[in-house]
Amino acid sequence: MDDQILSQLSQYIATQIIKQPARTISPTEPLISNGLVDSFSLVDLALYIEDRYGVIIDDTELNKETFDSLAQLTELIRSRMG
Repeated sequence: MDDQILSQLSQYIATQIIKQPARTISPTEPLISNGLVDSFSLVDLALYIEDRYGVIIDDTELNKETFDSLAQLTELIRSRMG
């Protein structure tokens, strides 16, 4: 399940956010710190996660402590899916 989530998140970010469909994003690659995801894209990513996985993300979680890698996002999603 985690691999599937990682793959889906990577594909979404590559195609919809950075517009580089061939780009592979590693699970530990910094998303916010490296500038791949900016503040506007962060909201889009949060909405995608909420819609796709049926989890709730609080506005206070939209930061690099929570959203800075695919691994962090996957753990957040998995912990809320029950």
